Amino acid sequence: MTVPETDWETGWFEIDWDRERRTGIPEVILCASKSVSQIEAILSAAADAGRRLLFTRLEPAVFEILSAGSHTRLNYDPVSRTAWYGPTVADADLKPGIGIVAAGTTDLPVAAEAARTLAFLGFQAPVIADVGVAGLWRLMRRLDEIRTHRVVIAMAGMEGALFSVLAGLIDAPVIAVPTSVGYGVSAGGMAALHSALASCAPGLLTVNIDNGFGAAVAAVKIISKI
Repeated sequence: MTVPETDWETGWFEIDWDRERRTGIPEVILCASKSVSQIEAILSAAADAGRRLLFTRLEPAVFEILSAGSHTRLNYDPVSRTAWYGPTVADADLKPGIGIVAAGTTDLPVAAEAARTLAFLGFQAPVIADVGVAGLWRLMRRLDEIRTHRVVIAMAGMEGALFSVLAGLIDAPVIAVPTSVGYGVSAGGMAALHSALASCAPGLLTVNIDNGFGAAVAAVKIISKI
């Protein structure tokens, strides 16, 4: 069998420009496993179409070897590993209502991914960090602030106890994001994921491990309907 000649680097993508009309959420590009040439080609396609894009899981080492032109075009954040192309909403015009709570500072990369996604989608995303339940007083002293949000995204690794505690203290929907933080039987976030899924706090919602992007999209869809 003869394999047809193909541009393996740049000829295999088709951007879903209609996604925002269908779902309310614009197209987003997952950069993990994509080559520099593929990322550059997708960025050029967005520029040619005059459309904006969010890039996720764009590792700093990969960003560094993108062309100078791509560096100029992209708003990049190495902590969240996200980049924006195209116009975004000014800070003063971001909509309120969604808050992010992180158990520890080691959860901040996932919290930052959620925050940057929310900002790209036009929402404020204040982050309250280092309020894990090992020092419950830290959470309790920020509780009034957390209660001002209509939807709360919570990040935690280890055993994920923050999810049930927080969901039992506030009336807003809580979206749990298990993170791959912890030792041994924490198993790269599996213990926190199981804790979230088995929570005794009714109404707790859960996304996949380290999925700050998915939690942000879910929060936007929820707040847009309540």
